[in-house]
Amino acid sequence: MVKSCWNPSAEGDSGGRVDGLLWCKDLGQHMYGEFSMAVIQANSMLEDQSQIESGQLSSTTSGPYGTFIGVYDGHGGTEASRYVNDNLFSNLKSFASEHQEISADVLRKAFSTTEENFLSLVRKEWHVKPHVASVGSCCLIGIICNGLLYIANAGDSRVVLGRSGRGTKQAKAMQLSVEHNASIETVREELRSLHPNDPHIVVMKHRVWRVKGLIQISRCIGDAYLKKAEFNKEPLLPKFRLPEPFQKPILSAEPSVLVHKLQPDDQFLIFASDGLWEHISNQEAVKIVQTSPRNGIARRLIKAALKEAAKKREMRYSDLRKIDRGVRRHFHDDITVVVVFIDPNLINGGSSSYFPLSIKGGRLAAGAGVP
Repeated sequence: MVKSCWNPSAEGDSGGRVDGLLWCKDLGQHMYGEFSMAVIQANSMLEDQSQIESGQLSSTTSGPYGTFIGVYDGHGGTEASRYVNDNLFSNLKSFASEHQEISADVLRKAFSTTEENFLSLVRKEWHVKPHVASVGSCCLIGIICNGLLYIANAGDSRVVLGRSGRGTKQAKAMQLSVEHNASIETVREELRSLHPNDPHIVVMKHRVWRVKGLIQISRCIGDAYLKKAEFNKEPLLPKFRLPEPFQKPILSAEPSVLVHKLQPDDQFLIFASDGLWEHISNQEAVKIVQTSPRNGIARRLIKAALKEAAKKREMRYSDLRKIDRGVRRHFHDDITVVVVFIDPNLINGGSSSYFPLSIKGGRLAAGAGVP
């Protein structure tokens, strides 16, 4: 599974390596330290997308500068996550240029514009590709800029901070993102308060809480069929159509935003789609990162998750590795992991051998084999 990903010197300056269903970039350099990325495919088509951009964060050379991380967990198809991967960062750069800074408002505007443009695409293709109305993507981004960390999240991907513990060698896990999944009681309460006249806004179906009995997440990019009534009718497939029309959007693309001032004790960030967190706790993930070599650490986190997935199904990890994509989805989801190390000297303006970086994870080759 890992042989061709083991030697980072063979990866070139920015591209990763593909080994069967695994894509990895074992170690790279961003503006404020090192990073490691990995993606494992489980679906027939990879629905997870991800990226790191480091350098200029606006459309002008006057700045700001920093590092951008994005994890986009698609569902119902690949169209939404790929669209976000191709457009969100450029939208953010436009607003950063307009405002001459990175801010919570800039992040929200980038989400809103990406959402509006994707829904326009859905409208344009409605009579040719109506299924795109039922495709969506969770969207988690992080930006390190001027000593601050900005987090914006819509959906159930997660970012966890590893902070060195005072008086102890063990790093402490701090979850920085707010998740929007109907399995969380506060999310169900929010939905009920927004839709007080709808007794079926959240429904337990197959032992899982779902919005309108259809989808687990309450915020995302896309899923136009639960945002605009014009897309909740024929020719959309009957399984996505609600029995009664709705007057206001059921789902939202509004992200939860956090701004965190980076501290000297802040060591690293783990960005990952929910496929990782289904099998590994925040503290377990932080411990693995803290106690392992940086080279290939994102891949090691995925391996730990796959071992847990195999254990839950009472099978050997070696047997799980033999299962091809599509069927593999019955055992685990697509998983994307980006580990970003933070060098406090570079955060505070120290010198770096960094070069501008742009890398997109998980672009698996068509017909790739099994790891």
